Amino acid sequence: MRTSGFAKWTRRFEDERERRCAQSDPDWGRTATLHPTVWASIQRFQVGEDGDGANLVGKADETGDADYAQAVRLFIAEEQNHARLLARLLAAGGIPTSTGHWSDAVFVRLRRLTGLRMELLVLMVAEVVALRYYRALRDGTDDALTSDVAGRILSDEERHVPFHCERLHAPLTELPRALRRPTMELWRLLLLAISLVVAADHGPALRRLDIGRLRFVADVMTSSHAVVAAILAPSPDAWTTAG
Repeated sequence: MRTSGFAKWTRRFEDERERRCAQSDPDWGRTATLHPTVWASIQRFQVGEDGDGANLVGKADETGDADYAQAVRLFIAEEQNHARLLARLLAAGGIPTSTGHWSDAVFVRLRRLTGLRMELLVLMVAEVVALRYYRALRDGTDDALTSDVAGRILSDEERHVPFHCERLHAPLTELPRALRRPTMELWRLLLLAISLVVAADHGPALRRLDIGRLRFVADVMTSSHAVVAAILAPSPDAWTTAG
C-alpha cells in the first residue's frame, strides 16, 4: 500500500494512546449522580460510540493509503474507548447500557450508502454534534466523575474533526469548483436536520445541562463554518477550532 501525509496523524493517535495508557482511568470508585433525563441521554450516546468500525476500515483500506488506513484504525479504537468510558460512567450511577437506539441505526445506514466520501460526511455530522454535546456534559453538571469522562471524550473529538476534515479535503476539491460549496451547504442542511432531531430527543437533558434546544442547534451550526472552511481551504490541513 502507498503512504501519504497521514503518517503524522498516525503518530498523533499513537502518542495519544501512549498518553492515555500512562494516565490513570477516572476514579470509578466514585458514584455518579445525575438527573434521570441526563442518564437516558448518555445511554443513547454510548450506543452511538460503540461499534467495530469494520465498514469504515474496509473503505480506508480500499484507498491504498497505508498511513490513512492505520490512522482510521486508531481513530476507531478511540471511539471504542469512549463507549467503554460511558459504559463505566453509567455503571457508576447504577444505570445499564442500552442495546440500541433508532438514531444510531439511521446513522449507520446513511454512512454505508456509498463510498468513503459519503461515509465521512455523515460521520462528520455526528462528530460536530458530539463536540457540543460533550462540552455541555462537561460544563453543565456538578458531578465530578461525569465532567472528567466528558472532558476526556471531548479532547479526543477535538482531534477527530480536523482529522476527518483533512481526509475530506481532496475528494471535495476534486469536484468542479461550482459544486464544492453547494455540496458542503447540503452537508450543513443535513447537520441542521440531525441537530434538530438530537435537540428534540435530548431536550430534557440539555435543559438540565444548562443549554436549551435552540442554543444547542445554534452552537452546532456556528461551529460548522470552521469545518466547511477547513475542508474547502487551499491547504488540506487548514483548521480553526470552533469556539
